[in-house]
Amino acid sequence: MEAASLPGGDRGILSRSPLARLPDRALKYGLTALAALILALIVYFFVRLVGQARPAFAKEGVFGFVFGNDWNVSAEHFGALPLLLGTLITSALALLIGVPVAVATAVYATELCPLRLRAPLTVLVELLAAVPSVVYGLWGIFFLAPKLQGSEQWVADRLSFIPFIGGGLVTIPNYFITGLVLAIMILPIVSAISREVMSTVPADHKEAALGLGATRWEMIRIAVLPYCRSGIVGGAMLGLGRAIGETIAVTILIGDAPKLGDHLFAQGYSLAAVIANEFGEAQGVHRSALFAAGLVLFVLTLLVNGAARLLVLRAARGTSSAAGKQTSGPTTLLADATAGA
Repeated sequence: MEAASLPGGDRGILSRSPLARLPDRALKYGLTALAALILALIVYFFVRLVGQARPAFAKEGVFGFVFGNDWNVSAEHFGALPLLLGTLITSALALLIGVPVAVATAVYATELCPLRLRAPLTVLVELLAAVPSVVYGLWGIFFLAPKLQGSEQWVADRLSFIPFIGGGLVTIPNYFITGLVLAIMILPIVSAISREVMSTVPADHKEAALGLGATRWEMIRIAVLPYCRSGIVGGAMLGLGRAIGETIAVTILIGDAPKLGDHLFAQGYSLAAVIANEFGEAQGVHRSALFAAGLVLFVLTLLVNGAARLLVLRAARGTSSAAGKQTSGPTTLLADATAGA
């Protein structure tokens, strides 16, 4: 493009008047201010939560509150360890169940699904995100949990030799139903991100694998999944954040027992559920303890986001090395294909 076609005629950008450069500076400083405002809001939330939680921390101590095992409102003893473990258990179940299904759905939609069915399948999966969480909770507690209670009891009886997994009497609600419903709730998020990343895989990578004799599954394994590793990990971590912060569905499904359940099919409590259930009637130290629970949940979310960032960076480095390995020559790609056959 010639200089005459640029705004300002034949003058260079640096020779323009300060008034002509004002929009660029306004855009730069405006975007900087918005980014700083987001950080300021996070700091403000943290400071306010710390201030509201100070009476509970002064009574129980920070470590006593976080790692205490007794949440007794009438005795004014507040230990959040059962709530924290309930949050982690249900979120981990959601990842274990939901992420493989979401990735498999994304692989089918991008690589195996017929073209005429690809758009309807994508829309149907994404519609899961439009269902309100209270609907998921009511469906899980009134329909899904009674249907699965017999199967859960069979698993608990057969796996009674495994600590926390088997043994005991199945209750409604319980940890497993909560994790299962959360897995359904995070499925559209993880699947959408994985599908978008898989659609960016270069066609020559897949064609090279198929041209060297790899089967469709081998092509997906050596050309698609390594390239998408960072995106899949990022989507899984976003799903984990969604599961940790879910409130209404978890409140309905997990129960209200402020102690760690004896097994996977027992009821428990979570940080979000205890805040939703008890905040309306809380006063004094109890109210401060609920703010402290919110602070623990806030810090847990930040830690998950930080861990997600590290995992994405590590997966991205692995993707770069895999891409370099694939472009190093057809012999390497053929060796990988035959090794996994």
